[in-house]
Amino acid sequence: MKNLAWMGALLAAVLAAAGCTGDDDGAGTETDTGTDTGTASDGDADGDADSDADTDSDSDTETASDMGSATSVVFLHHSTGGVIWDGGVAAWIDAYNTANAKTYAVTQRAYPDTPYPWENYPYDYWNIWVRNAGSAPFNGQDTLEILTAAYDVIVFKHCFPVSGVGPDTGSPDIASPNKTQENYKLQYAALKEKLHEFPDTRFIVWTGAALRQSETDAESAARAKAFFDWVKNEWDEPGDNIFVWDFRQLETDGGLYLTEEHASTDSHPNTTFAAEVAPLFGRRLADVIEGRGDTGSLTGED
Repeated sequence: MKNLAWMGALLAAVLAAAGCTGDDDGAGTETDTGTDTGTASDGDADGDADSDADTDSDSDTETASDMGSATSVVFLHHSTGGVIWDGGVAAWIDAYNTANAKTYAVTQRAYPDTPYPWENYPYDYWNIWVRNAGSAPFNGQDTLEILTAAYDVIVFKHCFPVSGVGPDTGSPDIASPNKTQENYKLQYAALKEKLHEFPDTRFIVWTGAALRQSETDAESAARAKAFFDWVKNEWDEPGDNIFVWDFRQLETDGGLYLTEEHASTDSHPNTTFAAEVAPLFGRRLADVIEGRGDTGSLTGED
């Protein structure tokens, strides 16, 4: 467990009225609808876990070491992540801790946050964690050096405008914020190399949140699906410290778009869907912490 003294310094309130705006890719705007920064630990969150949730520790053979019963986790997100958190993640973690004699502490926070732009795409993680790496914050944001000193597991994700993927130009540029597969792949390759510098920390990246069909086009959606298929099938590799939670699969049922059944009035997921998948996120966290990250389900489903 990391030095808990860092925990208080890293807790930041999610901006109640902030918004994440897509570029001119038709991807729409993601606003912050999540809760303020909070922590789930043994017995300290409000609410009961879903009575149908499987909170028993998985008995699959471990392929990596168990990180220990007091593992600390930070979940970096904007508003889609806040919706899922509010679906019952904290209550599920508390129930799992009680059932399995654990004290996992899961903290959620807005990241990146002001004064950095409200953008959390591949470019932005590369910009903060790779190009501006170091022991000092960059533009008000904790670098990976700071985060890894405070937490054992780091979970990060992208706003749904990440799925507004434009056509490749044939001239990929790692330092470009333009949303194309060629740029994303360069940024993810550099991120992977950076994450490997911290072998004692485990990382979980969500496959990108999808857009409703009415808020994108078939070509952009197909490019987004192709990129996150590449993340799952090629970029992620067994035996390292990086893992995937396949959120996109759950949102789209394997298709191109956030399904209408799972959507709110825009490309945020609705609360019913959030309540369904919050336990799956919890199970995926437990698998990664307990050494089953390479053998457990990418979605957290049985």
